[in-house]
Amino acid sequence: MGTIRKDYILDRWVYYAAGRVKRPRELKSVVVKDEPKTCYFCPGSEHLTPPEIGRLEYKGSWKMRWFLNKFPAVEKKGNPKPRQRKLFLEGDSYGVHEVVVETPHHKSQLADLPVRQIRELLEVCKVRIRELSKAKGIKYVIVFKNHGKDAGTSLVHSHTQIMALAQPPSLVMEEAKASIKGRKCLYCGVIKAEAMSKRKIFETKNVVAFAPFASRFNYEAWIFVKSHKRAMEELEEEELRDLALGLKKILVKLKRINASYNFFIHYSPEKENLHFHIEVTPRIATWAGFEFSTNAAINSVLPEDAARFYRK
Repeated sequence: MGTIRKDYILDRWVYYAAGRVKRPRELKSVVVKDEPKTCYFCPGSEHLTPPEIGRLEYKGSWKMRWFLNKFPAVEKKGNPKPRQRKLFLEGDSYGVHEVVVETPHHKSQLADLPVRQIRELLEVCKVRIRELSKAKGIKYVIVFKNHGKDAGTSLVHSHTQIMALAQPPSLVMEEAKASIKGRKCLYCGVIKAEAMSKRKIFETKNVVAFAPFASRFNYEAWIFVKSHKRAMEELEEEELRDLALGLKKILVKLKRINASYNFFIHYSPEKENLHFHIEVTPRIATWAGFEFSTNAAINSVLPEDAARFYRK
């Protein structure tokens, strides 16, 4: 018999139907081999991208570089404030859209990089969030990665995206408001409980990773800093390192089954008190009519089984 579970804080439900999906070793999807002859992100193609904002160097060449997205979803043009016209609220897609190329090596994935370099990526993201947050009209900066065709990537060369937005994402605001009761952070309680549960994946002195109790995605994983931190800017060096270590462990496992995935960073909007964390959402199952019509999800992998997969 299946089971149904509710999210820790959000009014969001998940139906579990074990047996609807194959075992992890049978999940490997077909690798898409058709690629453009010219990669815009490889060394030698720097002139094909917008001007560089910054880079990290190694032995006279770059090992990480970031620049404006050539095909941005938002631009720093127009008015950041939306306009109300009777029933209709509309505004300019105001913001900044950047790309961080994580490695010069075309075939390397984020999972292949050493923990040190993943930590450097997180450090770059921290700096870009800080700098972009200072810009006029910017209310939130989202960091996310699409890996694999099923996760929405359009370029194979490994990269992360950063978008500065004029409105905080509604999901982040909902999560921020629901996670605080009085002066109490509900996620702080979740961290303590999951660190002792069968859903725990990985733990250090500073962070804990676990498959959330009401995971919406097959093999979904969250990584939390144990101490209550609102933003990346507040993280200590050791916490960034341990976040990188946890992310590496999870992504290495997903690479073994060639799973597409997204990951994204959730930090607190201004005047809120959301507990900083990273969410990894593998894109193995396809969402269909049920998910889109109900805002609920059907998951064929119990979080306890997902955590066991990651711990092996």
